[in-house]
Amino acid sequence: KIEEAISGQLSFLANPKYRAQLQQTRASAVIVAPQVEISGLTVIQVENPYLAFAQVLTLFATKRHPPVGVHETCIIGEGTTLGEQCALGAHVIIGKHVRIGEQTVIYPGVVIGDHVTIGAETLIYPNVSILQDVSIGNRVIIHSGAVIGRDGFGFAPDGAQYYKIPQVGTVVIEDDVEIGANVTIDRAALGKTHIQRGVKIDNLVQIAHNVVIGEQSILVAQVGFSGSTKVGKHVTLAGQVEVGMVRKIDRR
Repeated sequence: KIEEAISGQLSFLANPKYRAQLQQTRASAVIVAPQVEISGLTVIQVENPYLAFAQVLTLFATKRHPPVGVHETCIIGEGTTLGEQCALGAHVIIGKHVRIGEQTVIYPGVVIGDHVTIGAETLIYPNVSILQDVSIGNRVIIHSGAVIGRDGFGFAPDGAQYYKIPQVGTVVIEDDVEIGANVTIDRAALGKTHIQRGVKIDNLVQIAHNVVIGEQSILVAQVGFSGSTKVGKHVTLAGQVEVGMVRKIDRR
């Protein structure tokens, strides 16, 4: 952080309201926008300081993933295939006829149902549940406690009680999606619940049956969707937004 950096460290300035802190920072260099110059301070001028900061930070970030290979306590069903250099932590349970791509990392306590497909370079944190027939793409990140493929909430009243409608659809999650902690994504009654490429989902989001979330959309914490809602591309929904049964939300 710019106010805490010391000699030998690199910082960044993305929000102009913090520009005054450049006068006091002890950082050896600061990533800034092209028009920013401060006498006596080494600056690295880029068009998008926030993006540059993220890219530089990636060079320094380290994750202590489970080692490549299958832990001896894992249970793997028949017909399951694992790509090269996968890492499966302790007490992972995988059902029958599951396909997992290369270099995918699965942390301890994950449960994966039958006939699930998971792509390459995907990261699944502890205690995630992925139920049967779900499809997950490449480079997906799923944080702890997420439940994907739970039954959609569907019941038909008969006048005296509620008859459970079998939820026979699936969930499809495309490439480069990130799913936060304790997110629930329900399977479709028929067809699919569809999370498209590049979507980013914060913690505690509820996505009901047959919802479609368009490419590169952002869902902040505690957003909730009723069934069959459709969201267009590049949509941002802030925290605690609740979306009822609407046909479609687009970026406008």
